[in-house]
Amino acid sequence: MATYNKLVRDKIPTIIEQSGKTFKSRVLQREEYQNELMKKAKEELQEYIEAKTHQEAIEELADLLEVMHALAAVHGATPEQLEKVREEKAKKRGKFDDRVYLMETEDA
Repeated sequence: MATYNKLVRDKIPTIIEQSGKTFKSRVLQREEYQNELMKKAKEELQEYIEAKTHQEAIEELADLLEVMHALAAVHGATPEQLEKVREEKAKKRGKFDDRVYLMETEDA
C-alpha cells in the first residue's frame, strides 16, 4: 500500500474506491487542517514553479487558488471577501502589471 499522509481533494476517496482500490483516511481537526493547507499551498506553488508549459502552469495556479479559498474559509472569509481585499490592495498599492522591479531606495 502506498503511503501519502497529505491533504487531498474531497472526491479523491471516491475516485480511489471507483478504481477498485482500498484506502485509509481520517478527517483532520481544525488546527491540523490549517497546517495541512499551508503545506498544500507550498506543494502547489512548487508545482507551479516547476511547470513546463503554460497549460501546466494554469492547472497548478488553479490548484493554488483552490487552496487559497480553503485557507480564506479557515480565517472566516469567503472567496468574494478575499477578492474584495485583493481589489482594495490593488487600488491602494497597485498590481504587478507594470513589471516594476525596485532596485534600491535612499533616505531623504
